[in-house]
Amino acid sequence: MYYDFFGLTHPPFKITPDTDVFFEGGNRGAILEALIYAITHGEGIIKVTGEVGSGKTMLCRVLQTRLPPNVETVYLANPSVSPEEILHAIAFEMQLRVPKDASRLEVMHALNDYLVERHSQQRQVVVFVEESQGMPISTLEEIRLLSNLETQHHKLLQIVLFGQPELDENLRRQNIRQLRERITHSFNLLPLDHEDVRAYLTFRLRAAGYHGPDLFSRRVIAYMTRSCDGLTRRLNLVADKALLAAFAEGTHNVSLDHVKAAVRDSEFSSVESPRTHAPLTYALVGLAIGGALGIAAFAAYQAFSAPKAQITPTADATVQYSTNAPEAVAVANTPVVVANAPVALAAPGSSTEAAITVSTSSDVLERRLLATDQWLERQNGAFFSIQLLGSDDPELLREYFKTIAKYLEIEKVYVYRTVANRHPSLTVLYGTFASRDEVTRTLQSLPDELKFNRPYYRTIQGIRSEIARQRS
Repeated sequence: MYYDFFGLTHPPFKITPDTDVFFEGGNRGAILEALIYAITHGEGIIKVTGEVGSGKTMLCRVLQTRLPPNVETVYLANPSVSPEEILHAIAFEMQLRVPKDASRLEVMHALNDYLVERHSQQRQVVVFVEESQGMPISTLEEIRLLSNLETQHHKLLQIVLFGQPELDENLRRQNIRQLRERITHSFNLLPLDHEDVRAYLTFRLRAAGYHGPDLFSRRVIAYMTRSCDGLTRRLNLVADKALLAAFAEGTHNVSLDHVKAAVRDSEFSSVESPRTHAPLTYALVGLAIGGALGIAAFAAYQAFSAPKAQITPTADATVQYSTNAPEAVAVANTPVVVANAPVALAAPGSSTEAAITVSTSSDVLERRLLATDQWLERQNGAFFSIQLLGSDDPELLREYFKTIAKYLEIEKVYVYRTVANRHPSLTVLYGTFASRDEVTRTLQSLPDELKFNRPYYRTIQGIRSEIARQRS
Protein backbone atom coordinates (compact mmCIF):
# COMPACT_ATOMS: atom_id res chain seq x y z
CA MET A 1 0.00 0.00 0.00
CA TYR A 2 2.75 2.46 0.93
CA TYR A 3 5.40 1.13 -1.46
CA ASP A 4 5.13 3.75 -4.21
CA PHE A 5 4.95 6.52 -1.60
CA PHE A 6 8.41 5.57 -0.27
CA GLY A 7 9.84 4.61 -3.66
CA LEU A 8 9.90 0.87 -2.89
CA THR A 9 9.70 -1.91 -5.44
CA HIS A 10 8.42 -4.59 -3.05
CA PRO A 11 7.52 -5.04 0.65
CA PRO A 12 10.58 -4.36 2.83
CA PHE A 13 9.38 -5.97 6.06
CA LYS A 14 7.59 -9.21 5.26
CA ILE A 15 7.61 -11.71 8.14
CA THR A 16 7.74 -14.64 5.68
CA PRO A 17 11.41 -15.68 5.43
CA ASP A 18 12.97 -14.43 2.18
CA THR A 19 16.44 -15.84 1.55
CA ASP A 20 17.21 -12.99 -0.88
CA VAL A 21 17.27 -10.51 2.03
CA PHE A 22 19.22 -12.44 4.64
CA PHE A 23 20.74 -9.98 7.14
CA GLU A 24 24.26 -11.04 8.08
CA GLY A 25 24.62 -8.55 10.96
CA GLY A 26 24.07 -9.43 14.59
CA ASN A 27 26.48 -12.36 14.12
CA ARG A 28 24.02 -14.08 11.75
CA GLY A 29 26.54 -14.22 8.92
CA ALA A 30 29.23 -15.69 11.16
CA ILE A 31 26.85 -18.36 12.47
CA LEU A 32 25.82 -19.24 8.91
CA GLU A 33 29.45 -19.74 7.87
CA ALA A 34 30.14 -21.82 11.00
CA LEU A 35 27.11 -24.01 10.27
CA ILE A 36 28.25 -24.62 6.70
CA TYR A 37 31.68 -25.63 7.98
CA ALA A 38 30.26 -27.85 10.74
CA ILE A 39 27.96 -29.68 8.31
CA THR A 40 30.54 -30.24 5.60
CA HIS A 41 33.45 -31.13 7.90
CA GLY A 42 32.01 -32.20 11.23
CA GLU A 43 30.27 -35.16 12.74
CA GLY A 44 27.61 -35.65 15.35
CA ILE A 45 24.61 -33.41 16.00
CA ILE A 46 24.44 -29.61 15.64
CA LYS A 47 22.14 -27.41 17.74
CA VAL A 48 20.86 -23.88 16.99
CA THR A 49 18.72 -22.08 19.57
CA GLY A 50 17.08 -18.68 19.70
CA GLU A 51 13.98 -16.91 20.97
CA VAL A 52 10.72 -16.89 19.00
CA GLY A 53 11.19 -14.45 16.10
CA SER A 54 14.99 -14.32 16.31
CA GLY A 55 15.45 -15.62 12.74
CA LYS A 56 15.94 -19.38 13.11
CA THR A 57 13.68 -20.27 10.18
CA MET A 58 15.37 -17.69 7.96
CA LEU A 59 18.78 -19.09 8.93
CA CYS A 60 17.60 -22.62 8.20
CA ARG A 61 16.27 -21.66 4.74
CA VAL A 62 19.41 -19.72 3.83
CA LEU A 63 21.60 -22.56 5.06
CA GLN A 64 19.86 -24.95 2.67
CA THR A 65 20.62 -22.63 -0.26
CA ARG A 66 24.27 -22.07 0.69
CA LEU A 67 25.36 -25.67 1.19
CA PRO A 68 27.48 -27.33 -1.55
CA PRO A 69 25.60 -29.20 -4.33
CA ASN A 70 26.69 -32.61 -2.97
CA VAL A 71 24.78 -32.00 0.28
CA GLU A 72 21.21 -33.29 0.24
CA THR A 73 18.85 -31.80 2.83
CA VAL A 74 15.78 -33.26 4.51
CA TYR A 75 13.51 -30.73 6.23
CA LEU A 76 11.17 -31.63 9.11
CA ALA A 77 8.87 -28.73 9.92
CA ASN A 78 6.64 -30.54 12.43
CA PRO A 79 8.69 -32.85 14.64
CA SER A 80 5.99 -33.32 17.31
CA VAL A 81 5.62 -36.97 16.43
CA SER A 82 6.12 -40.23 18.30
CA PRO A 83 9.33 -42.28 18.05
CA GLU A 84 7.51 -44.75 15.80
CA GLU A 85 6.45 -41.99 13.42
CA ILE A 86 9.71 -40.03 13.18
CA LEU A 87 11.46 -42.70 11.10
CA HIS A 88 8.53 -42.88 8.69
CA ALA A 89 8.51 -39.08 8.45
CA ILE A 90 12.20 -38.99 7.49
CA ALA A 91 11.75 -41.84 5.02
CA PHE A 92 8.81 -39.99 3.47
CA GLU A 93 10.89 -36.81 3.05
CA MET A 94 13.61 -38.91 1.39
CA GLN A 95 10.92 -40.29 -0.93
CA LEU A 96 11.65 -43.87 0.06
CA ARG A 97 9.04 -46.48 -0.81
CA VAL A 98 8.40 -47.78 2.70
CA PRO A 99 5.01 -49.36 3.50
CA LYS A 100 3.01 -47.47 6.12
CA ASP A 101 2.81 -50.59 8.28
CA ALA A 102 6.57 -51.30 8.03
CA SER A 103 8.24 -52.05 11.34
CA ARG A 104 10.85 -49.83 12.92
CA LEU A 105 13.60 -52.30 11.93
CA GLU A 106 12.44 -52.34 8.29
CA VAL A 107 12.45 -48.53 8.11
CA MET A 108 15.92 -48.35 9.68
CA HIS A 109 17.24 -50.83 7.07
CA ALA A 110 15.70 -48.79 4.26
CA LEU A 111 17.23 -45.58 5.62
CA ASN A 112 20.63 -47.21 6.06
CA ASP A 113 20.61 -48.60 2.50
CA TYR A 114 19.67 -45.17 1.12
CA LEU A 115 22.40 -43.41 3.07
CA VAL A 116 25.06 -45.94 2.08
CA GLU A 117 24.09 -45.47 -1.56
CA ARG A 118 24.35 -41.67 -1.23
CA HIS A 119 27.73 -42.02 0.49
CA SER A 120 29.03 -44.16 -2.39
CA GLN A 121 28.01 -41.31 -4.72
CA GLN A 122 30.05 -38.82 -2.64
CA ARG A 123 26.87 -37.21 -1.41
CA GLN A 124 26.03 -36.15 2.12
CA VAL A 125 22.58 -36.16 3.74
CA VAL A 126 21.54 -33.65 6.41
CA VAL A 127 18.28 -33.59 8.37
CA PHE A 128 17.04 -30.17 9.55
CA VAL A 129 14.60 -30.39 12.46
CA GLU A 130 12.63 -27.17 13.10
CA GLU A 131 10.91 -26.39 16.42
CA SER A 132 12.75 -29.30 18.01
CA GLN A 133 11.95 -28.01 21.51
CA GLY A 134 8.49 -29.49 20.93
CA MET A 135 9.85 -32.94 20.10
CA PRO A 136 9.07 -35.58 22.75
CA ILE A 137 12.10 -36.79 24.71
CA SER A 138 11.62 -40.33 23.39
CA THR A 139 11.61 -38.99 19.82
CA LEU A 140 14.82 -37.05 20.51
CA GLU A 141 16.34 -40.32 21.64
CA GLU A 142 15.30 -41.91 18.33
CA ILE A 143 17.08 -39.05 16.56
CA ARG A 144 20.22 -39.93 18.51
CA LEU A 145 20.04 -43.52 17.32
CA LEU A 146 19.83 -42.28 13.73
CA SER A 147 23.16 -40.54 14.23
CA ASN A 148 24.69 -44.01 14.85
CA LEU A 149 24.29 -44.89 11.17
CA GLU A 150 27.86 -44.84 9.86
CA THR A 151 30.53 -46.50 7.78
CA GLN A 152 33.92 -47.48 9.14
CA HIS A 153 35.16 -43.89 8.83
CA HIS A 154 32.18 -41.55 8.30
CA LYS A 155 28.77 -40.70 9.70
CA LEU A 156 26.07 -41.34 7.13
CA LEU A 157 23.64 -38.76 8.48
CA GLN A 158 24.13 -35.24 9.82
CA ILE A 159 21.42 -33.77 12.07
CA VAL A 160 20.78 -30.09 12.82
CA LEU A 161 18.29 -29.22 15.57
CA PHE A 162 16.67 -25.75 15.48
CA GLY A 163 14.73 -24.79 18.58
CA GLN A 164 13.74 -22.27 21.20
CA PRO A 165 15.64 -22.00 24.53
CA GLU A 166 13.34 -24.69 25.93
CA LEU A 167 15.36 -27.17 23.84
CA ASP A 168 18.36 -26.56 26.12
CA GLU A 169 16.17 -27.27 29.13
CA ASN A 170 15.06 -30.58 27.58
CA LEU A 171 18.64 -31.56 26.82
CA ARG A 172 19.69 -30.95 30.42
CA ARG A 173 17.53 -33.85 31.57
CA GLN A 174 19.42 -36.82 32.91
CA ASN A 175 17.62 -39.35 30.70
CA ILE A 176 18.71 -37.57 27.50
CA ARG A 177 22.38 -37.08 28.38
CA GLN A 178 23.53 -39.48 25.64
CA LEU A 179 22.06 -37.16 23.00
CA ARG A 180 23.49 -34.08 24.73
CA GLU A 181 26.98 -35.57 24.55
CA ARG A 182 26.60 -36.18 20.80
CA ILE A 183 26.14 -32.44 20.15
CA THR A 184 29.43 -31.28 18.66
CA HIS A 185 28.46 -27.70 17.77
CA SER A 186 26.01 -25.36 19.49
CA PHE A 187 24.97 -21.89 18.30
CA ASN A 188 22.72 -19.26 19.87
CA LEU A 189 20.93 -16.50 17.92
CA LEU A 190 21.03 -13.46 20.22
CA PRO A 191 18.65 -10.49 19.86
CA LEU A 192 19.89 -7.55 17.78
CA ASP A 193 21.34 -4.60 19.66
CA HIS A 194 20.69 -0.91 18.87
CA GLU A 195 23.34 -0.66 16.13
CA ASP A 196 22.29 -3.97 14.58
CA VAL A 197 18.66 -2.83 14.48
CA ARG A 198 19.68 0.37 12.68
CA ALA A 199 21.69 -1.64 10.16
CA TYR A 200 18.87 -4.18 9.77
CA LEU A 201 16.18 -1.57 9.01
CA THR A 202 18.46 0.21 6.53
CA PHE A 203 19.40 -3.08 4.87
CA ARG A 204 15.79 -4.18 4.39
CA LEU A 205 14.71 -0.78 3.03
CA ARG A 206 17.63 -0.58 0.57
CA ALA A 207 16.97 -4.15 -0.55
CA ALA A 208 13.38 -3.08 -1.32
CA GLY A 209 14.60 -0.22 -3.54
CA TYR A 210 14.60 2.72 -1.13
CA HIS A 211 17.10 5.45 -2.06
CA GLY A 212 16.15 8.33 0.23
CA PRO A 213 17.45 9.60 3.58
CA ASP A 214 17.16 7.56 6.76
CA LEU A 215 13.50 7.02 7.67
CA PHE A 216 14.12 5.98 11.28
CA SER A 217 15.94 8.36 13.63
CA ARG A 218 18.29 7.09 16.33
CA ARG A 219 15.69 7.86 18.99
CA VAL A 220 13.06 5.86 17.12
CA ILE A 221 15.49 2.97 16.61
CA ALA A 222 16.35 2.93 20.32
CA TYR A 223 12.64 2.66 21.19
CA MET A 224 12.08 -0.08 18.59
CA THR A 225 15.03 -2.07 19.93
CA ARG A 226 13.65 -1.96 23.47
CA SER A 227 10.01 -2.60 22.62
CA CYS A 228 10.78 -5.42 20.14
CA ASP A 229 13.52 -6.98 22.32
CA GLY A 230 15.78 -6.93 19.25
CA LEU A 231 13.78 -9.75 17.59
CA THR A 232 13.61 -9.50 13.80
CA ARG A 233 10.04 -10.73 13.43
CA ARG A 234 8.77 -8.07 15.83
CA LEU A 235 10.90 -5.44 14.12
CA ASN A 236 9.34 -6.37 10.77
CA LEU A 237 5.83 -6.08 12.19
CA VAL A 238 6.45 -2.71 13.85
CA ALA A 239 8.40 -1.20 10.95
CA ASP A 240 5.68 -2.21 8.48
CA LYS A 241 2.91 -0.68 10.59
CA ALA A 242 4.96 2.46 11.31
CA LEU A 243 5.55 3.06 7.60
CA LEU A 244 1.84 2.57 6.98
CA ALA A 245 1.01 5.11 9.71
CA ALA A 246 3.46 7.63 8.24
CA PHE A 247 1.94 7.04 4.81
CA ALA A 248 -1.54 7.66 6.22
CA GLU A 249 -0.34 11.06 7.46
CA GLY A 250 1.34 11.85 4.16
CA THR A 251 4.82 12.18 5.67
CA HIS A 252 8.12 10.48 4.90
CA ASN A 253 9.37 10.98 8.45
CA VAL A 254 8.63 7.99 10.67
CA SER A 255 8.12 9.56 14.08
CA LEU A 256 8.23 8.07 17.56
CA ASP A 257 4.43 8.42 17.70
CA HIS A 258 4.08 6.27 14.57
CA VAL A 259 6.28 3.56 16.09
CA LYS A 260 4.57 3.67 19.49
CA ALA A 261 1.19 3.25 17.80
CA ALA A 262 2.59 0.32 15.79
CA VAL A 263 3.92 -1.34 18.94
CA ARG A 264 0.60 -0.89 20.76
CA ASP A 265 -1.18 -2.39 17.76
CA SER A 266 1.00 -5.53 17.86
CA GLU A 267 0.09 -8.70 19.72
CA PHE A 268 3.36 -8.82 21.64
CA SER A 269 2.69 -5.42 23.23
CA SER A 270 1.89 -5.39 26.94
CA VAL A 271 -0.37 -2.34 26.46
CA GLU A 272 -3.99 -3.46 26.37
CA SER A 273 -5.99 -0.25 26.64
CA PRO A 274 -8.32 -0.04 23.59
CA ARG A 275 -7.92 3.72 23.46
CA THR A 276 -4.19 3.41 22.82
CA HIS A 277 -4.92 1.55 19.59
CA ALA A 278 -7.03 4.33 18.17
CA PRO A 279 -4.47 6.40 16.18
CA LEU A 280 -3.18 3.55 14.04
CA THR A 281 -6.52 1.77 13.83
CA TYR A 282 -8.31 4.90 12.64
CA ALA A 283 -5.54 5.58 10.16
CA LEU A 284 -5.92 2.10 8.67
CA VAL A 285 -9.70 2.44 8.51
CA GLY A 286 -9.29 5.80 6.79
CA LEU A 287 -7.01 4.23 4.23
CA ALA A 288 -9.46 1.45 3.56
CA ILE A 289 -12.36 3.86 3.09
CA GLY A 290 -10.79 6.95 1.59
CA GLY A 291 -8.04 5.48 -0.55
CA ALA A 292 -5.64 7.82 -2.32
CA LEU A 293 -8.06 10.76 -2.17
CA GLY A 294 -8.28 10.60 1.62
CA ILE A 295 -4.50 10.28 1.99
CA ALA A 296 -3.86 13.23 -0.28
CA ALA A 297 -6.40 15.39 1.53
CA PHE A 298 -4.99 14.51 4.94
CA ALA A 299 -1.43 15.14 3.76
CA ALA A 300 -2.49 18.46 2.26
CA TYR A 301 -4.13 19.50 5.50
CA GLN A 302 -1.03 18.53 7.47
CA ALA A 303 1.26 20.46 5.14
CA PHE A 304 -1.02 23.51 5.08
CA SER A 305 -1.49 23.65 8.86
CA ALA A 306 2.15 22.92 9.79
CA PRO A 307 4.16 25.80 11.28
CA LYS A 308 6.46 27.35 8.71
CA ALA A 309 10.08 27.99 9.64
CA GLN A 310 10.94 31.66 9.23
CA ILE A 311 14.02 33.71 10.05
CA THR A 312 13.35 36.76 12.20
CA PRO A 313 16.31 39.02 13.12
CA THR A 314 15.89 40.52 16.59
CA ALA A 315 17.39 43.68 18.05
CA ASP A 316 20.66 41.92 18.93
CA ALA A 317 20.85 40.10 15.61
CA THR A 318 19.82 36.77 17.13
CA VAL A 319 18.32 34.36 14.59
CA GLN A 320 15.12 32.70 15.78
CA TYR A 321 12.65 30.35 14.16
CA SER A 322 8.95 31.05 14.52
CA THR A 323 7.84 27.45 14.94
CA ASN A 324 6.41 25.36 17.73
CA ALA A 325 9.22 22.81 17.48
CA PRO A 326 11.64 23.43 20.37
CA GLU A 327 14.59 22.05 18.42
CA ALA A 328 14.13 24.76 15.81
CA VAL A 329 15.07 27.62 18.15
CA ALA A 330 18.59 28.99 17.75
CA VAL A 331 20.62 30.28 20.69
CA ALA A 332 21.63 33.92 20.54
CA ASN A 333 25.03 34.67 18.99
CA THR A 334 25.67 31.00 18.18
CA PRO A 335 26.45 29.76 14.62
CA VAL A 336 23.52 27.77 13.22
CA VAL A 337 22.51 26.19 9.96
CA VAL A 338 19.28 27.26 8.30
CA ALA A 339 18.22 24.26 6.18
CA ASN A 340 21.31 24.41 3.91
CA ALA A 341 23.23 27.66 3.98
CA PRO A 342 25.92 28.30 6.60
CA VAL A 343 24.85 31.23 8.79
CA ALA A 344 27.16 33.52 10.78
CA LEU A 345 25.67 35.81 13.41
CA ALA A 346 27.05 39.30 13.87
CA ALA A 347 27.72 41.00 17.17
CA PRO A 348 24.99 43.17 18.70
CA GLY A 349 24.61 46.49 16.97
CA SER A 350 25.60 45.35 13.50
CA SER A 351 23.25 45.59 10.58
CA THR A 352 20.81 42.82 9.71
CA GLU A 353 22.39 42.43 6.27
CA ALA A 354 25.77 41.74 7.84
CA ALA A 355 24.34 39.18 10.21
CA ILE A 356 23.87 36.49 7.58
CA THR A 357 26.71 35.42 5.29
CA VAL A 358 26.56 32.63 2.74
CA SER A 359 28.71 31.28 -0.02
CA THR A 360 28.36 33.32 -3.20
CA SER A 361 29.89 30.68 -5.47
CA SER A 362 28.50 30.58 -8.96
CA ASP A 363 28.48 26.78 -8.73
CA VAL A 364 25.02 25.45 -9.70
CA LEU A 365 24.89 23.12 -6.68
CA GLU A 366 25.58 25.99 -4.26
CA ARG A 367 23.02 28.18 -6.02
CA ARG A 368 20.33 25.52 -5.71
CA LEU A 369 21.20 24.97 -2.03
CA LEU A 370 20.69 28.68 -1.35
CA ALA A 371 17.51 28.82 -3.42
CA THR A 372 15.99 25.95 -1.44
CA ASP A 373 15.78 27.97 1.79
CA GLN A 374 13.80 30.71 0.08
CA TRP A 375 11.64 28.15 -1.73
CA LEU A 376 10.67 26.40 1.50
CA GLU A 377 9.71 29.71 3.14
CA ARG A 378 7.34 30.52 0.28
CA GLN A 379 5.43 27.22 0.28
CA ASN A 380 2.00 27.88 1.73
CA GLY A 381 -0.26 26.43 -0.94
CA ALA A 382 1.82 23.68 -2.56
CA PHE A 383 2.03 20.42 -0.69
CA PHE A 384 4.27 18.08 -2.70
CA SER A 385 7.62 17.86 -4.44
CA ILE A 386 9.51 15.06 -6.22
CA GLN A 387 12.69 13.57 -4.79
CA LEU A 388 14.93 12.80 -7.76
CA LEU A 389 17.78 11.23 -5.80
CA GLY A 390 20.07 11.51 -2.79
CA SER A 391 23.86 11.31 -2.78
CA ASP A 392 26.83 11.93 -0.50
CA ASP A 393 29.00 12.85 -3.50
CA PRO A 394 28.74 16.54 -4.50
CA GLU A 395 30.73 15.96 -7.69
CA LEU A 396 28.29 13.26 -8.78
CA LEU A 397 25.42 15.70 -8.23
CA ARG A 398 27.16 18.38 -10.27
CA GLU A 399 27.35 15.94 -13.15
CA TYR A 400 23.75 14.90 -12.56
CA PHE A 401 22.64 18.52 -12.92
CA LYS A 402 23.82 18.35 -16.54
CA THR A 403 21.39 15.49 -17.12
CA ILE A 404 18.58 17.27 -15.29
CA ALA A 405 19.08 20.39 -17.39
CA LYS A 406 18.29 18.42 -20.54
CA TYR A 407 14.73 17.75 -19.40
CA LEU A 408 13.74 20.06 -16.52
CA GLU A 409 13.93 23.73 -15.60
CA ILE A 410 16.96 24.00 -13.35
CA GLU A 411 15.31 26.85 -11.45
CA LYS A 412 12.70 24.37 -10.22
CA VAL A 413 15.33 22.02 -8.84
CA TYR A 414 16.13 22.26 -5.11
CA VAL A 415 18.75 20.70 -2.86
CA TYR A 416 19.02 20.32 0.91
CA ARG A 417 21.47 18.73 3.30
CA THR A 418 20.52 15.65 5.33
CA VAL A 419 22.00 12.44 6.73
CA ALA A 420 21.80 9.03 5.06
CA ASN A 421 23.39 5.89 6.51
CA ARG A 422 24.90 8.14 9.21
CA HIS A 423 26.83 10.17 6.64
CA PRO A 424 26.20 13.72 5.38
CA SER A 425 24.15 13.60 2.20
CA LEU A 426 22.41 15.85 -0.30
CA THR A 427 18.82 15.37 -1.49
CA VAL A 428 17.68 16.70 -4.87
CA LEU A 429 14.04 17.75 -5.35
CA TYR A 430 12.07 18.96 -8.32
CA GLY A 431 9.02 21.21 -8.51
CA THR A 432 6.08 22.10 -6.31
CA PHE A 433 2.68 20.50 -6.75
CA ALA A 434 -0.67 21.29 -5.17
CA SER A 435 -2.21 17.81 -5.43
CA ARG A 436 -1.22 14.17 -5.36
CA ASP A 437 -2.67 13.65 -8.84
CA GLU A 438 -0.50 16.42 -10.24
CA VAL A 439 2.70 15.10 -8.71
CA THR A 440 1.84 11.54 -9.78
CA ARG A 441 1.31 12.62 -13.40
CA THR A 442 4.64 14.43 -13.37
CA LEU A 443 6.40 11.40 -11.94
CA GLN A 444 4.99 9.19 -14.67
CA SER A 445 6.02 11.63 -17.39
CA LEU A 446 9.67 11.90 -16.30
CA PRO A 447 12.13 10.60 -18.92
CA ASP A 448 13.69 7.20 -18.32
CA GLU A 449 17.06 8.79 -17.66
CA LEU A 450 15.61 10.54 -14.61
CA LYS A 451 13.56 7.50 -13.53
CA PHE A 452 16.74 5.46 -13.15
CA ASN A 453 17.09 6.44 -9.46
CA ARG A 454 13.44 5.62 -8.75
CA PRO A 455 12.15 9.12 -7.90
CA TYR A 456 9.10 9.45 -5.66
CA TYR A 457 6.97 12.25 -4.28
CA ARG A 458 7.54 13.97 -0.95
CA THR A 459 5.37 16.26 1.15
CA ILE A 460 6.64 19.77 1.85
CA GLN A 461 5.84 19.24 5.51
CA GLY A 462 7.91 16.07 5.54
CA ILE A 463 10.88 17.87 3.98
CA ARG A 464 10.67 20.66 6.55
CA SER A 465 10.43 18.11 9.38
CA GLU A 466 13.44 16.19 8.10
CA ILE A 467 15.58 19.34 7.92
CA ALA A 468 14.53 20.35 11.44
CA ARG A 469 15.22 16.86 12.75
CA GLN A 470 18.72 16.72 11.24
CA ARG A 471 19.47 20.16 12.63
CA SER A 472 18.47 19.16 16.19
